[in-house]
Amino acid sequence: MKSLKKTVATIAIAVLATLGLAACAPASSPIEVTVDTVLVDVRTSDEYVAGHLDGAVNIDVQSADFDALVGQLPADGEYILYCASGNRSAAAVDRMRGLGFSDLTDAGGLSEASEVTGIATVTGP
Repeated sequence: MKSLKKTVATIAIAVLATLGLAACAPASSPIEVTVDTVLVDVRTSDEYVAGHLDGAVNIDVQSADFDALVGQLPADGEYILYCASGNRSAAAVDRMRGLGFSDLTDAGGLSEASEVTGIATVTGP
């Protein structure tokens, strides 16, 4: 009986952890990109130059002026954000929501963002 309770508890924890991660995961379905969509790479400028989505703008979420820079963008615009792994893009989405932006999509890391948007990765400024 004691081992059965332990097994049930372990399964319950595993299910909750999986559901929790799924709720936080960036989009993995195709994302429609229109002419009005702004792609925002929230990594450092060195990471951006090494490879970014074609047409993306670079606004480093870890820079001191992130809020001021995104504050210059129209709050009613359509934005797709990405980084290296999805952690910084999630943080950027949260910060931008706090600044009044509403149409935000977290595309996760660079390779996932390229896959779900269909936009090629390019190098250089």
